[in-house]
Amino acid sequence: MTHEYEIVMVEDNPNDAELMIRSLNKHQVVNRLIVLEDGEQALNYFFCRGKYSGCESARSPKVVFLDFKLPKVDGLEVLRQLKSNEQTKKIPIVIVSSSSQDTDIEAAYNLGANSYVVKPVEFAQFRERINQLGFYWLVINEYR
Repeated sequence: MTHEYEIVMVEDNPNDAELMIRSLNKHQVVNRLIVLEDGEQALNYFFCRGKYSGCESARSPKVVFLDFKLPKVDGLEVLRQLKSNEQTKKIPIVIVSSSSQDTDIEAAYNLGANSYVVKPVEFAQFRERINQLGFYWLVINEYR
């Protein structure tokens, strides 16, 4: 079964981004995938600023996979701004981070994250975790 959705991935590590992309594509979840490399670029994309100016309104993808530790603007600030804006607050945001610290997890949920996933160190586990995320957030979860 093939589905097509817009996904936004905010990930500064090109290796992790590539692995996530391959994992999602492997299970025939065909998507319009937007990959952004830092928090500032993500905020510009969602709020139509900078090189993304000219769009009519804030964007609303099926899901956002957001790294926690990003250059320029960190993932918590991106999360804070997206969840505090009327046009973007309902977008499902999944934090995908190498941090398993309780304070990071708590901070993310306090700001409105819909899920928090720790990136496994092992390649096969990382790939499987992304497969599970993609299937749930893109196929099972209903969001409009």
